[in-house]
Amino acid sequence: MDLENYQILQVDENATDEEITESYERLKAKYNEEKWQDGEAGNNAARMLTKLEAAYSEIMDERREKRRNTSGANAFEAVANAIRSGDIASAQRLLDGFNERNAEWHYLQSVVFYKKNWINECKKQLEIALQLDPSNEKYRTAYDKLNSRAQYQQQTGGAPNTNPNPASDGEQMGGNWCANCASMCYTYLCVNCLFNLCCYGCR
Repeated sequence: MDLENYQILQVDENATDEEITESYERLKAKYNEEKWQDGEAGNNAARMLTKLEAAYSEIMDERREKRRNTSGANAFEAVANAIRSGDIASAQRLLDGFNERNAEWHYLQSVVFYKKNWINECKKQLEIALQLDPSNEKYRTAYDKLNSRAQYQQQTGGAPNTNPNPASDGEQMGGNWCANCASMCYTYLCVNCLFNLCCYGCR
């Protein structure tokens, strides 16, 4: 661990991915503004901006490597496998065990909420994932499809479960069948690939 990188980002080494990204964005904006100043102040801001970019990249790369387990498989793969097998409770337990919660963690948490039909909570997690990794096409596509589903439900009068109770582990995962389900079948067909996790099979 290079502690100097954390010092450049003005965070502790125990900071979460979200805290590191927040500090990175704040400092990036600060140095981008200061680099236009005259003299040494502007030069120093430009140097700090370069150091900031390098430090952030190195920290995130190092943390991704640490998430690999002893068998060499990505720790997120276990979560994805649990979701594929329909074991949503196990997937949630695995997610709860993560100390660092980066963009991919929030994406997978959104998948779990989607399987439970907790659409609002799902959307919030996707929004966090996009804030942490705005250029990720997978997150963007999932978010757009989720919004399309929500719009269709509003048009057809369907209503997702928007008041989840995380302590209620015994409820049926993926939502319950009701009278509205038939009218929303087309929606499910259109977005059934929203969280198919195919990206794990392509890695």
